[in-house]
Amino acid sequence: MTAPKELATPAARTILVTGAGSGIGKAVTGRMLKAGWNVVLAGRRNLQLEQSAAGHPNALAVSSDITDPAAVEKLFNAGIERFGKIDVLFNNAGIFGPSATIGELTAQQWQEVCAVNLSGAMYCAGAAFRHMQETGGGRVINNGSISAQVPRPASVAYAVTKHAITGLTKSIELDGRPYGITCSQIDIGNAASDMMRDVGATSGALQADGSRKVEPTFDMDQASAAIEFMASAPAEVSVNQVTITAAGMPFVGRG
Repeated sequence: MTAPKELATPAARTILVTGAGSGIGKAVTGRMLKAGWNVVLAGRRNLQLEQSAAGHPNALAVSSDITDPAAVEKLFNAGIERFGKIDVLFNNAGIFGPSATIGELTAQQWQEVCAVNLSGAMYCAGAAFRHMQETGGGRVINNGSISAQVPRPASVAYAVTKHAITGLTKSIELDGRPYGITCSQIDIGNAASDMMRDVGATSGALQADGSRKVEPTFDMDQASAAIEFMASAPAEVSVNQVTITAAGMPFVGRG
């Protein structure tokens, strides 16, 4: 865990970021710290979390496995103990999983993707919801991906779990109304990250017609700026859904 408790800024708002050790999570962490927020960083690899925290006094790195409900409770308790309240959850952790059609996907592969993308997101959202019920409200931001709208070929596990995140977002927004809890979803397409390299966006990603195409990407800082806007919206504003993609990528009319 980073930095002694006495260096935290009590007046600052607090965001908990899952998957904070790399990609969008790391970009959001850096941006929110610069904006004066307290940030609780969650992820499996402590070294990566510490690198994302960069010794910032308002950062708390907690090595955590979000597929374990008990570990999620410990994660939130650590953040609450350090900063007093968690105002926003950025439910970001996710894996792309295997390149496979429904006929090729094994039970183990399906369970591995579901454990992180779906069960982990549910556990974190549940912990955030219970905390926000007790503290007068807050906001959950789910990272959906544009695969929550239109899938890539041979990505059934990822696409199905990300479609499910849309249901989670709408359910939290509805059930949170009596408690001042709002829920947003951001669907990001082709932000320049390791995941985009893994699916071949920079070398030739599989297209619906069977061809491969180098796809445009955009700077992750633009996505993190959108997330900062969503997190910073006043309590009386609900930003239901944001889609941000690389200009010219095969999304509108994909296939």
